[in-house]
This record gives sequence, C-alpha cells and structure tokens, in this order.
Amino acid sequence: MKKIPVALILLLVLAFIGFGDQVLPRPIGRYSLQARTSIDQMMLNLFPTWKPKNPNTRTQDALQQTEQKR
Repeated sequence: MKKIPVALILLLVLAFIGFGDQVLPRPIGRYSLQARTSIDQMMLNLFPTWKPKNPNTRTQDALQQTEQKR
C-alpha cells in the first residue's frame, strides 16, 4: 500500500480554506468562505467574552451601607 501524503493534503486544505474564495470560481470558492467563517465562529466561541470584576464594588457597598445607617 502507498502512504498517503498527509502533509500535502493538509497544505491543500489550508490553501483552500485560506484563499479558495479569491482564486477558485464562485460556486466552489463559496464553500471556502463558508468553511473559513465557520472556523472563525468556532474559535471565537471557544473564548467567551471577558468581563473584569469591578475593583470598587466593596467600597461602593460600604458607602451604601454607611448612607443607609444615617
């Protein structure tokens, strides 16, 4: 049995996804754009939006409690 050139196939897949919509005719290039968009969305969903904690919440809570005591 012949060995499958995995590196060559991987390179062709990456080239198709990266540049297929610019080089290939529209019906085929459209699939390249769809694949790239799907991969982009998948990668963005792996990292949820980061919402930093408010460092002043403890101080604000203490001020509110002090104002309520008055």
